[in-house]
Amino acid sequence: MKKVLNLFDFKQQVNYKTEVLAGLTVAMTMIPESLSFAILAGFPPLMGLYASFIMGLVTAIFGGRPGMISGGAGATVIVLIALMNSHGLDYVLAAVALAGVIQIIIGVFKFGKFIRLVPQPVMFGFVNGLAIIIFTSQLDQFKTIVNGDIVWLTGTSLYIMAGLVALTIAIVVLLPKLTKAVPSSLVAIIVVFILVYFLGIDTKTVEDIASVSGGFPPFHIPEIDLTWKTLEVIAPYSMIMAAVGLTEGLLTLNLVDEITETKGNGNRECIAQGGANVLNGFFFGMGGCPMIAQTLVNLSAGSRARLSGIIAAFTILAIVLFGAPIIEQVPMAALVGVMIMVAIGTFEWASLKIFNKVPKKDIFLVIIVALITVILHNLALAVLVGVILSALFFAWESAKRIRARKSIDENGVKHYEIYGPLFFASTTNFAEKFDVANDPEEIIIDFKDSRVADMSAIEALNAVTQRYSKVGKKVHLRHLSDDCRRLLKNADALIEVNIMEDPTYKVVTDKN
Repeated sequence: MKKVLNLFDFKQQVNYKTEVLAGLTVAMTMIPESLSFAILAGFPPLMGLYASFIMGLVTAIFGGRPGMISGGAGATVIVLIALMNSHGLDYVLAAVALAGVIQIIIGVFKFGKFIRLVPQPVMFGFVNGLAIIIFTSQLDQFKTIVNGDIVWLTGTSLYIMAGLVALTIAIVVLLPKLTKAVPSSLVAIIVVFILVYFLGIDTKTVEDIASVSGGFPPFHIPEIDLTWKTLEVIAPYSMIMAAVGLTEGLLTLNLVDEITETKGNGNRECIAQGGANVLNGFFFGMGGCPMIAQTLVNLSAGSRARLSGIIAAFTILAIVLFGAPIIEQVPMAALVGVMIMVAIGTFEWASLKIFNKVPKKDIFLVIIVALITVILHNLALAVLVGVILSALFFAWESAKRIRARKSIDENGVKHYEIYGPLFFASTTNFAEKFDVANDPEEIIIDFKDSRVADMSAIEALNAVTQRYSKVGKKVHLRHLSDDCRRLLKNADALIEVNIMEDPTYKVVTDKN
């Protein structure tokens, strides 16, 4: 049963049966994760489901590619924990809405392409740090409040909690070896729920954390003071959330591109994410981004169209409207077990196997990004530090590649053939190549195999020509690209040179 579905300029061959089943499966796997992250952040659990409904529906219809699933994800929620603890829920909602605005701006100005600047070691560190945060956060569920103090569970309560968590993990691990017809995490939650409910086992449930009241996402304008001081409070969290969400989203989009051998639209995805988060801020959602695990579940179920994401979103809404009393009875042990398996699956175990096979600087990047992620719970800062360090490492290595081949022609003119890029980090090495005192009256600096990259390079050329000018010697620059010539033209008050034949460099651009 295949028909053509046309949703907002995407034409796809749709197998409706496959899409509906994939959507139902995705919804069931998304619910425990969204609930767990909402509870982890101290939000009302229903906020996680509202976020999954809003994010899922908006991005399924307007997003950058079919097959990608978005929801209330831990990567963005973790960013907001500190804001929740210090200023409360209304500030969180305002921060989510502002993050959406930032994401829309990034998409409109087509900045989504800059995800390519994130190196693989940085992503390994980011993902590993996130996995460690998810795992350690589950340990809080092994604590309780006694006489106003938070203490670890002991005795029977501890054994019951640990046993149910172990049962959940065992089902998640073993069931796929028997059948993959249904999600193992969903089966694990159902089994533990039935066991606790019918045997009357006394253990912590979602209702003990917070009450889940079913209803349509309510419209709510965040009650905050519209002042510059308020903006100073929420803006850093919003920028971090926007950056983390887009990083996760664009990486997920690239992954889907590779699996489906098709091309998505990164900037369109940025705008869709932003629009969804703006709605989250005004409809009591905790915000979110694309979810890699649920996207892989969707693709493995055979979905290649937008319909599965729409089905998943409306399934979650139906559960919220009619299934809240059941959700409140879900044992926390089941959610903890699922989240522990999410953490194990998120960790890039392959990164441990390559430690003795890659440069030490890459190992350092993996470790430092993971440490920043775990210690500061600031995923965007960790990625930013990783990118900056990678750029500095690259600049240092590139700076060492600048060299000059010297020769004197039959006319007595000395030639300096420059190899390697001339930029801020290589200017010192460049200046040391010239023997001003002993060179002939005329020299040529040939950039056929080099490139003048920035104003630091211009200043370096200016310094060299001044050194020669002071002793009455003439300098020519040869083989400069058009952009190098423009830089020199802008600095012609500083440098007087004779520019000769120029090559043309072609740069690959991304129109998305």
